[in-house]
Amino acid sequence: MFYKKNIEKVLNELDSSLQGLTQEEFNERLSKYGYNELKEKEKTSVFKLFLETFKDPLVIILLVAALVQIFLGEAIESVIIFAVLILNSILSVVQTQKAEGSLDSLKKLSVPTAKVIRNGIKITVDSRELVPGDVVILEAGDYVPADGRVIESQSLKVVEGMLTGESEPALKHENIIEEEVALGDQKNMVFSGSMVVYGRGVYIVTSTAMNTEMGKIAHMLDNAGNKQTPLQIKLDEFGKKLGIGIVGLAALIFAIQLLRNASVIDSFMFSVAIAVAAIPEALSSIVTIVLAVGTNTMAKKQAIIRKLPAVETLGSTSVICTDKTGTLTQNKMTVVDTYMYGSTSKVLADNVDGEIALTNSISLSESSLILCASLCNDSDITSEGIEIGDPTEIALMNYANKNEFNYKSIREKYERVGELPFDSDRKLMSTINKIDGDLVMFTKGAPDIVFSRCNYALEDGEVVSITDEIIENYKRKNEEFSNKALRVLAFATKKVNDTNLNISDENNLTLIGLTAMIDPPREEVYDAVKNAKNSGIKTVMITGDHKTTAAAIAKDIGIMETDDIALTGKELDLLSDKELDEKLEHISVYARVSPENKIRIVKAWQRKGKVCAMTGDGVNDAPALKQADIGIGMGSGTEVAKDASAMILVDDNFASIVNAVEVGRTVYTNIKKSITYLFSGNLGGIIAILFSVFANLPNPFTTIQLLFINLVTDSLPAIALGLEQPEKSVMKNPPRDVNEKILSKDTLKSVLTRGSIIGLVTIIAQYIGLKTSPEMGVAMAFSTLTLSRIIQTFASRSNTETIFKIGFKSNKYALGAVVTCLGMFSLTLLPFMRDIFSIPSNYNFTSFITCLVLAIISTLLMEVSKFITKK
Repeated sequence: MFYKKNIEKVLNELDSSLQGLTQEEFNERLSKYGYNELKEKEKTSVFKLFLETFKDPLVIILLVAALVQIFLGEAIESVIIFAVLILNSILSVVQTQKAEGSLDSLKKLSVPTAKVIRNGIKITVDSRELVPGDVVILEAGDYVPADGRVIESQSLKVVEGMLTGESEPALKHENIIEEEVALGDQKNMVFSGSMVVYGRGVYIVTSTAMNTEMGKIAHMLDNAGNKQTPLQIKLDEFGKKLGIGIVGLAALIFAIQLLRNASVIDSFMFSVAIAVAAIPEALSSIVTIVLAVGTNTMAKKQAIIRKLPAVETLGSTSVICTDKTGTLTQNKMTVVDTYMYGSTSKVLADNVDGEIALTNSISLSESSLILCASLCNDSDITSEGIEIGDPTEIALMNYANKNEFNYKSIREKYERVGELPFDSDRKLMSTINKIDGDLVMFTKGAPDIVFSRCNYALEDGEVVSITDEIIENYKRKNEEFSNKALRVLAFATKKVNDTNLNISDENNLTLIGLTAMIDPPREEVYDAVKNAKNSGIKTVMITGDHKTTAAAIAKDIGIMETDDIALTGKELDLLSDKELDEKLEHISVYARVSPENKIRIVKAWQRKGKVCAMTGDGVNDAPALKQADIGIGMGSGTEVAKDASAMILVDDNFASIVNAVEVGRTVYTNIKKSITYLFSGNLGGIIAILFSVFANLPNPFTTIQLLFINLVTDSLPAIALGLEQPEKSVMKNPPRDVNEKILSKDTLKSVLTRGSIIGLVTIIAQYIGLKTSPEMGVAMAFSTLTLSRIIQTFASRSNTETIFKIGFKSNKYALGAVVTCLGMFSLTLLPFMRDIFSIPSNYNFTSFITCLVLAIISTLLMEVSKFITKK
């Protein structure tokens, strides 16, 4: 804790001096500490990632099936299976590779060179050659190359927002800080990667490389594992169970066939047919495509998805941990109130030349307040509309413009001829301007300091001696503003005789008034927080700002309720994990937090089984963004934060997150519809095969027929179901339980009902065909199963409403998919395709119509089952 030690002690501990290190000392320390650069763990190779995709039980079963097909001379079937598996693996590797890159962006923040004192001489060195004990010189425009203790500050201001979350530059000093404070309050320290925007300073390096605050973040990023989404977890679990079931069923069929004295090859082919019929080969690709379509929808809602599974994760989000500045608020300080003692409106004539356009609604005191705010101010707006300067001063400038005071004209007319810059000791800034031949000093600063320097006050435009009553009114108003978490500035003035200002001149002032400002909430955030709450989603504010300000904003927009509390990062550190878990659901605001705090908060919600989304824009947010179930980076944020995120908000707007949740919920619902559709059809095929086994009938399908159904005629309808419109109740229900199974009770009921109906009509079709020949039985079973699975698209669009209620045209993609798949099926009936799909020459129009009627009947029965269930 170097910030708690005086400069002499810091120099002694680091065995250094104000003259810097000698070359020998540098060489010795470089060998001890190493280069000042970030390091990361070795990445998994692309080839290893590719191989790991084949560990899935269903993939293994398909690989075995493909190898058996090669052994039996069925080359076409094996090629198809291998092609599908390789395609799915490539898609998986690409998505994994896209997820990396956070540390690469972090490394890009490293500073190329640094100005140091070595052997008592100022030199420029490569920043990677810094070591603890080096004395570094900082000037405006420099990036800080390593962490260190400030030993000299001349109005040194450093932007540390990406580490601390603070939106304003931190004014640095060299004094001791007695108490233990958060990173953002260590005003006598500078940190690697931050930028100097004003003044100059000298500091001694205390930490380099992975020991810096930036290095700690790099370490956390390296150790924050990539989270699986709830859908991925459930699909993996389901895949393992399905794999075990398929192997068991295939082994049972193989044994039964052998007991019936069937040949080993025929028995094996039956078993392979069961495996191919049961495994939805295209499921992975279909889920990927549906998620990709969801990303396009989200992009239109200002949310860019970097990792496809994040689309679905949003749908199950139950907690959103959000930053305040820029996400909930406008990231623009705004004057929202003013106070001037005894001020009343007077009619004021406009300036003849229009340079100071005073309106009828502005009092004499307020015109003086605006004049002071405009002149005692260093901010500016370029011709391109870019705001330059301290956010507080920009707010004052906008306040003047809003009241029809042209600040540029004011500054041109009333030339500045002297100034005393702001510093943290005085907490004041003063300027001298020429006004109508007089030299007038304008002062702004902390209210208590300004009050103590005033002997006079403006009362309704007139200068009067200050009284206890006037001061008490000002103090009461200042306290009232402060309790609302408003930032308050006081303004004063006096005439002077000389342009050479010194600190003693800032006395005997005339008090003008107060301004109160805040970074106000975005207008749309109020409804967004309310909608999130109605959807069962808790919003938690995590910010680097002060607790009072954060709590006030949280109460205003509805995040913080009556029984809720706010904690600082320091207060959070004092809680054990057990204590945090007990209080967690009532903590709505965390202020002055560290990167470690953010990860701990996310993990605490995850321990409770909640799906946690986390927003952030700074380097300090990156580890928590990676740890969260879904990290949400800001479009205006650092590349490090974006790379650690699964989703990026283009407009930095909290309301866009809630809109994206709606899309995520719809995508998950639609994926469930696709899965239900696929497994219903697969179950129908399995039932038909099992019936033929136990009824001692020929195998109703060939392997290539089943692959054609699973990969071709099932794919388009399944994708089309992923494009269904949101249901009306999508945001009225709480987030789904993360432990909900892929085949939940209602889903399983739908799969069993539809699968049984499809299996029944397929068995009937085979029975009709067997009256002619075994080959005709196979052809009619294949036709009926294919047509039933295609036409069941209409029944699959809703588990509760019939197609006649939701309408055939409400999803044009589903209608198009059915028509396209019917066309694809008709190709199998062409003369040159019949041999491939085992369709005999005597299969005619009557045979086709019979199969089509059975398929239509199956879909009608599915719709009737919905009606019966509702009744």
